[in-house]
Amino acid sequence: MNTDTPTEELQKEQPPVDAPVISQPPSTTINPPEKPQTGTVEPPFSIFDRRQKWLIVTIVSTAATFSGFASNIYFPALPTIASDLNVSLELVDLTVTSYLIFQGLAPSLWGPVSDVKGRRIAYLLTFLVFMGACIGLAETKNYATLVVLRCLQSTGSASTIAIGSGVIGDITTRAERGGFMGIFQAGLLVPVAVGPVIGGAVAGTLGWRAIFWVLTAYSGAFLITMLVLLPETLRSLVANGTRVPSASNIMAKYPLTVYQKLTKVEWDPKDTPPQAPRKHIDLTGPFRILVSKHAAPIIMFLAIYYAVWQMSITAMSSLFKQNYGLSEIQIGLTFIANGVGSMVGTLITGKILDLDYRKVKTKFEAQPDPEGNSTALEEKDFPLEKARLRLVPIFACFQCLSLILFGWTIQYTVHIAVPIISTFITGWTVVSMQSVIMTYLVDIFHERSAAASASINLARCLFAAGGTSFVMPLINAVGAGVTFTICAAVQFLALVGPLIQWRFAASWRRAAEEAKEQNQAQY
Repeated sequence: MNTDTPTEELQKEQPPVDAPVISQPPSTTINPPEKPQTGTVEPPFSIFDRRQKWLIVTIVSTAATFSGFASNIYFPALPTIASDLNVSLELVDLTVTSYLIFQGLAPSLWGPVSDVKGRRIAYLLTFLVFMGACIGLAETKNYATLVVLRCLQSTGSASTIAIGSGVIGDITTRAERGGFMGIFQAGLLVPVAVGPVIGGAVAGTLGWRAIFWVLTAYSGAFLITMLVLLPETLRSLVANGTRVPSASNIMAKYPLTVYQKLTKVEWDPKDTPPQAPRKHIDLTGPFRILVSKHAAPIIMFLAIYYAVWQMSITAMSSLFKQNYGLSEIQIGLTFIANGVGSMVGTLITGKILDLDYRKVKTKFEAQPDPEGNSTALEEKDFPLEKARLRLVPIFACFQCLSLILFGWTIQYTVHIAVPIISTFITGWTVVSMQSVIMTYLVDIFHERSAAASASINLARCLFAAGGTSFVMPLINAVGAGVTFTICAAVQFLALVGPLIQWRFAASWRRAAEEAKEQNQAQY
């Protein structure tokens, strides 16, 4: 069987009532309170109620802020770091590039680990790496150490996004996933808004090394909170939350039992979902998803737009300092509009995703089958692209226009409000597209959601690393206006990716599902 093809969820993402029961030792299953049963009760997709899901999503959203904080809190201090370490600003800009490279590579390791060993153990390991790197950065005295430790810091922080996407895929159905993914995206974008402000204030008063002591304290406090409050959600370990892992896996077992005691769910014990087969750690999974026809067109499209966004953010500090003579604290304030646009956009987009999905699903279920019966078609025929990708071209066009506006107005030193407003639009559009596409890929690769998120991260960060490495030399050569006009033209051409996905992805997915069914029938 081809393991590279996406696994489709059932319409309600719940196992059928008459699913075969896999017997488990009595000690591994939590039995619900004994109550008279009038019939077989279908087990829920997840035992966590909406309030508990909000708590879990809040925790993983907070975890995802570390990748953004480590990146964005650093931008206002770039000129100061260059001066303090006696190196050029271009060399310090390369630390941004190296950070982005490892931000792309690291989730390809931690994502598959979390898909097999559990979400909590992956979080623990990544935060220990992050804290160690932050302490080292706070004490660094030379440029070489700065580069190495920034790479290590990125390795520890970047995977929180992939792991968080996996957690959301574990506990939510398609119908509600868009809204929760919007909250998750908004949370991880908080640093885009406040990170540069904090970084500018700390660097301007306590020095740039204090930035990393702040990150050390923040990560230590969060790690303790996460270990106490976040349950294990990996479905191959805990199913829908009713199975308790073995006593040896204490990281997965605690605090899941606390949630189970607080959760009041009624169903027949024999209808507890069977435990999914355990998988091996597949480090090549994100790379195979990245190059598969089911995902490659839309991922490459997003990677280009994300790279151009990062190029504009990287250039902001230098351009605002050179053209407008701003201080570190003032430079930090200029990033607020970009961050606010990012957060507002993804919150609104998440709600629209849920509305679009319900609307398309209602029409889909009302369609007659090929024989004219008024029953819903098979799930493999569901038009997922129409439910998820409708807004992508609109966001793309607005981002192209905002970049052109940013480049030319900052080059000719137009009133500073104009380029700042353009960064608000850019942040809104690119992050909204990211939220849409990440939700879409989690829908397709539901059983490998962390790996799917890692594949997005790999492409967008490597593209961004390349873009940020030459953006300032290009601006110095041809000017900001021409530079970002070229970027907008490349983005416009990249729209061919969503068009390919819209036109062909459904048929590719249907063919893959039919091939999978044929392979299963042979055994």
